[in-house]
Amino acid sequence: MPRAKVVILGAGFGGLTAAKSLAKHADVTVVDRHNFQTFLPLLYQVSTAGLAADHVAYPVRGALRDTDVNFCMGSPVAIDHVNKTVTIDSGQVLEFDFVVVALGSATADFGIKGVEEFTHGMKSVHEALTIRATVMRYFEALCRVDDDKTCELTVVGGGPTGVEMAGALAELIRGPLKRDVPSVASRMHVRLIEAGNRLLPSFDQSLSDRTRLDLEKLGVEVLLQTPVQEVKQNEIVLGTDKSLKSNMTIWAAGVKGAPIIHALNLPINRERLVVEPTLQVKDLQHAWAIGDVCGALDANGQMLPMVAPVAIQQGKWVARQIQSVIKGEALKPFVYKDKGSMATIGRHKAVVQVGNFKLAGPLAWLAWLWLHLFYLLGGRNKIGTIADWSWNYLTYDRANRHIIDEL
Repeated sequence: MPRAKVVILGAGFGGLTAAKSLAKHADVTVVDRHNFQTFLPLLYQVSTAGLAADHVAYPVRGALRDTDVNFCMGSPVAIDHVNKTVTIDSGQVLEFDFVVVALGSATADFGIKGVEEFTHGMKSVHEALTIRATVMRYFEALCRVDDDKTCELTVVGGGPTGVEMAGALAELIRGPLKRDVPSVASRMHVRLIEAGNRLLPSFDQSLSDRTRLDLEKLGVEVLLQTPVQEVKQNEIVLGTDKSLKSNMTIWAAGVKGAPIIHALNLPINRERLVVEPTLQVKDLQHAWAIGDVCGALDANGQMLPMVAPVAIQQGKWVARQIQSVIKGEALKPFVYKDKGSMATIGRHKAVVQVGNFKLAGPLAWLAWLWLHLFYLLGGRNKIGTIADWSWNYLTYDRANRHIIDEL
């Protein structure tokens, strides 16, 4: 009996997990527009010169080595659900018995004017390098000016990504840049804007308060209950019609399912795919969705968070579900096991919450370091990351302050 053909669209956490889990049970093909997986949780460290860019990227073919999984570089442009084929942008047509959509997410602008044109997202290595280059260009520009000109760096969004980004920017300025040219570093300021009434809203109130205090100790100006109405070239207009100078605005206020899903003839709700409790796409028994693009609901009817642990658990689950279909066994609903959340604010500063257990400070920071190293792909990347972190920790320096972009 021929083995089932499975096409997995996307080589992120969920896609690669599903591919590896299915490798011995089906003929699997992974499709992704990049030939590498990006470790998104550490992109902000690339942006702030804490890590080299190649430490957070790992070749897809390397990740699939020693398996029979095929890799095809490209982007899907259409899915024929009747004939069960996927067409990619090269014109190649891939046949499947089952298709898994794991296309990830993109920055969500919530319809706010100017976000797309005048802010920097945090979803790719290219964006991270652009942020780093922009910060360093502003620093070098201030070095050429002898007056009181300042540089205002604004991060919008008080979730883990925004908090980590603001803290890392502040440490970059207070550490390496201050040692380079103290008078210039003193004219660079970091601001964090959050529309809600506290940072890290998914954490306990005490950890939110601790996070704000730690950021303010680093010199970050924290603005709560401050919705953004519009973003301009060097300005942010707030909901109160007050405006703030912002030489660079980094948008960490939210993400949505990858826009490409609109071209694939799939049911969509709130920019994520509508799925059954089994993670099958609604009305399509042969199609499954996992990761950020999947609109699976929790017990309270809320969409699951768009984080790596969800994608990894869903990738393993869908692999087992497809095996069940092949064997003619009944399917079961997916249940996410929340293993907690964490965010780092800076050197020796982090917060961790697992259920009712809460931890902050150096121990939380060490737990954050260990967990991210554990999930990082590739021995070379792990060693390189440890080397960069050790150098940063021992010298208070960041050696990756290069301006490397397309200009």
